[in-house]
Amino acid sequence: MALHGLSYVVMGVPDAATVAGFYADFGLDEVGPGRFATVDGGEQLRIVPAAWRHVVEVGVAADDPDDLGRIRSRLAALDIACEDTDPQSVTAYEEGTGIRVRVLVAPRITQEPAVLPAYNLPGQINRDTARSEAVLRTDPVRPRKLGHVVIGSVDQKQSQRFFVEGLGFKVSDEVVGRAAFLRCSTDHHNILVQNSPARFLHHTSWQVEDVDEVGRGATSMLAADPGRHVWGLGRHHIGSNFFWYLRDPGGNFAEYYSDLDCIVEDQLWDPRVFDAWDPASPNGRLGLYNWGPPPPPSFLKPDDLAELMAESH
Repeated sequence: MALHGLSYVVMGVPDAATVAGFYADFGLDEVGPGRFATVDGGEQLRIVPAAWRHVVEVGVAADDPDDLGRIRSRLAALDIACEDTDPQSVTAYEEGTGIRVRVLVAPRITQEPAVLPAYNLPGQINRDTARSEAVLRTDPVRPRKLGHVVIGSVDQKQSQRFFVEGLGFKVSDEVVGRAAFLRCSTDHHNILVQNSPARFLHHTSWQVEDVDEVGRGATSMLAADPGRHVWGLGRHHIGSNFFWYLRDPGGNFAEYYSDLDCIVEDQLWDPRVFDAWDPASPNGRLGLYNWGPPPPPSFLKPDDLAELMAESH
């Protein structure tokens, strides 16, 4: 795969300074005003002032300039203009989501393997006469990398075509009439484009070590402000990952995740089409999550949807 992951996301919000404080608490390393880094991915979040909350730009990493040439040709075949100002990148505007996507030549993210605590299992004692290392952790939770971004599109099929046919993303799974899980790395998804009457940012998702770090990170955030809670702890069905969602002051969701499906060999993965998400239906629920509390209505339909519709058109 010529593409190999997300480089960064630029988030636009009305009150950039207040939102930035949330992501500092979330565990990202503030490297400058409104600029944040992860442990392994470097600077991966920028927060800028905007009239409404949305994704301004997403960076996608490619291996070399030849990859950029192929993307220029693919976009031209779709009659999508490129904004070429840098020989090391290609930038194009995606109409359905209203975002700029910049594909740039960048090194691959390397990650040292996480050292997980020993687990005692039925019939298998891996930790003898000792407390779990997981309950002895005291360091603040720090996300390892930006995993994925979920974006509302007013033309989901066109947005999916842009990312797949134009840029070279792969389809991992789909939800009928609702969403497409798209990858530009071995992660199950890096961009999720969902059908929406408004262009907006649903959530950014940040990888942590394991499920204990998901829980510790969220617990720390809620100790400072219980109103940040959205949904969790749980395990998704599509993607399989543990999750906990929190709400930033601008209304965007931020997810801690661990144990996401990885697709190393494309030919060995069988993409599926799931029923439309309906938490009241067993089949629809399993498209969204396997276990955990039911999602709040605002997770599927933002409380500020009317405002977003007015601002984003």
